[in-house]
Amino acid sequence: MHINDLYHKALAFDFLTEDEGIFLFENAALTELMYVADSLRRKQVPHGKVTWQIDRNVNTTNVCIANCKFCNFYRIPGHEEAYITDIDTYKKKIEETIKYGGDQLLLQGGHHPDLGLDFYVTLFRQLKSLYPDIKLHTLGPPEVAHITKLEKSTHREVLMALKEAGMDSLPGAGAEILNDRVRRLISKGKCGAQEWLDIMHEAHKLHITTSATMMFGHVETLRERFEHLVKIREVQSRKPEQAKGFLAFIPWTFQDVDTLLARIRGVHNLTSAEEYLRMIALSRIMLPNVLNIQASWLTVGKKVAQLCLHGGANDFGSIMIEENVVSAAGAPHRFTSRSIQDAIREAGFEPQLRNQQYEWREMPAAIVEQVIDY
Repeated sequence: MHINDLYHKALAFDFLTEDEGIFLFENAALTELMYVADSLRRKQVPHGKVTWQIDRNVNTTNVCIANCKFCNFYRIPGHEEAYITDIDTYKKKIEETIKYGGDQLLLQGGHHPDLGLDFYVTLFRQLKSLYPDIKLHTLGPPEVAHITKLEKSTHREVLMALKEAGMDSLPGAGAEILNDRVRRLISKGKCGAQEWLDIMHEAHKLHITTSATMMFGHVETLRERFEHLVKIREVQSRKPEQAKGFLAFIPWTFQDVDTLLARIRGVHNLTSAEEYLRMIALSRIMLPNVLNIQASWLTVGKKVAQLCLHGGANDFGSIMIEENVVSAAGAPHRFTSRSIQDAIREAGFEPQLRNQQYEWREMPAAIVEQVIDY
């Protein structure tokens, strides 16, 4: 294998194999990788702006029986801190989100053993009735798999019901690493890799827009990371021609504070800034059929995320007015509408507010700046 040949292959938007991706990760100079990825970004996203979003992560429940070893957020059924979010809380949070200029809820929770399809259909319809302009970016493949099992139904039937009730898009949550060896070690109670991929393919067939993620820096091998990228690419290549499919890919690093993986297995996130930059660049290179690559400022911080914009990333994600799951494992970083735009400008780009469909939004005329409580 020759590095320059692989660069030429990447710049032609050809699919690199797992072996070729690993070879570049291990042998290519970081500056060259970033240059190639940036060149691809300029071709794929020629407007040159960096997009961002205002939304809020609201948890339907913290009750979960998946027992993920990287999650500090969940509570077992019957725990004194267990909750199911009530409609008055949703109303308060949505009205606050609108005040901050937000247009969407990222609505997720846990694998609650008693919350089936009827619960989510009723909730989505109620929220849409109260706030018809609020978009619902909801659940994720593991939750869809969980609901499907509870209902003894099919992925398609569950997704159709959720879409009809108000689901606007499906997040790429729960992907972690799409390899069952890894999943058995860190998230045994969630759906397997193939079921995650099957649910996303079914969503694409129903023209439900999705995103894809990868949580790395724990027990996975380098090959398993590239296996993950190839699987995402393959599902995207099978989407209907008019479907948007995976609109974005977001690689983020395992957060280890007080997690079972760290406390019991001694697994810690040792991902360096250089390694994260390599993964961002190679995400752009390995996924030529996914338009948007997002830098995870929440897990790597402002400075590294800014560098990612010069190495393949074109999106800064959301300010996340509220986020409870990753933060519970130690992610300390926060942005407001003003500070996220300042960070993008500092990196040499023009910020552009967007919605979940990556359509541009005008900044709301009247917006209250969020105050971050550290």
